[in-house]
Amino acid sequence: MIFIQLFLILISFFTLADNNICKQPNTSYKDGEKIKYNIYYNVIGIYVAAGKAEFTTQLGSFEGKDVYTFTAIGKSNKRYDWIFKVRDVYESIVDSKTFLPYQFTRNINEGSFHQTDFISFNQKAKSATTLGVTYPTSDCTYDVISAIYAARNIHYENLQINEKVYLNFFLDKELYPSYFKYLGKEQITTQYGTFNAIKLAPLLVKGSMFKGGEQMTIWVTDDSNHIPVRIQTPIIVGNIKVDMVGYENLRHPLNSLIELVQ
Repeated sequence: MIFIQLFLILISFFTLADNNICKQPNTSYKDGEKIKYNIYYNVIGIYVAAGKAEFTTQLGSFEGKDVYTFTAIGKSNKRYDWIFKVRDVYESIVDSKTFLPYQFTRNINEGSFHQTDFISFNQKAKSATTLGVTYPTSDCTYDVISAIYAARNIHYENLQINEKVYLNFFLDKELYPSYFKYLGKEQITTQYGTFNAIKLAPLLVKGSMFKGGEQMTIWVTDDSNHIPVRIQTPIIVGNIKVDMVGYENLRHPLNSLIELVQ
């Protein structure tokens, strides 16, 4: 289950957003976008390339409705498959106008552990159904994948330093309220290059891996794409770092990039 938590670093930090996020138009992504990440683990002062993640966006149809399908794939590096093989797939199907989810699936394959989750959302009824049981949600409820893309549409220039913004997401039969804190802007150098970035600190729930509180830091591009380029956080044992290492078909030029790493 450890890699599930490592992979959720990429998705859980964006389960947060603006109170009026449901009214935000999509200005940050388009059909065919692909973003790639490397996930590093540090326990003795050296970062080890533990795995990779990839996010893709595709326009299509679902039950007669125009939708976006967001897919996130997480996997361990092949050199470590003999120790602990991971092949995880997350998928969210959202309305192309409201960007709220109709359906969320999660297929987890980690070592000998295998699990498939399926959630059906009824936004009008404010409910989510999984394993035949229906749970109450709230206005503007996301899953962890659709929340990433919704949060990219936040107008960060309207926020004040240390201002908190909020959103609810549904996962594992529960509705989670959370927030992140806007920390301002700064330059950050990653495995890919040096960026002008927006700095954020999400609230983490204390658990088997995370210490809880606002110890995680995320940097997203200070341009119209708002893609995360670095996530860094301490965990119970060691540290995690996630870097963007490639992209395709962005909606806007990556104007935040100052220079590539040589």
